[in-house]
Amino acid sequence: MKKQWNLILALIVVLIIAVFSVINVDMVTVNYLFGKAEWPLILVIIGSVLLGALLAGLISMMKFYQLQRASKKAGDEIDQHS
Repeated sequence: MKKQWNLILALIVVLIIAVFSVINVDMVTVNYLFGKAEWPLILVIIGSVLLGALLAGLISMMKFYQLQRASKKAGDEIDQHS
């Protein structure tokens, strides 16, 4: 049931971002370290959301693997003491 609620929540967030993006279609100036470019705001919003999601996913995967290694190490120590 928890996975269903997570899916519903994710769909609501995606819908809100999509509506927000479609409303904002004006051209904006994006300043880079090496120059400027004109981009539609919809692409800036969607790109920012995707980069944020990618970064959050990478950080959570790193944390998952750290916890997995710590759990395995603790399990190995318990097996050695038994």
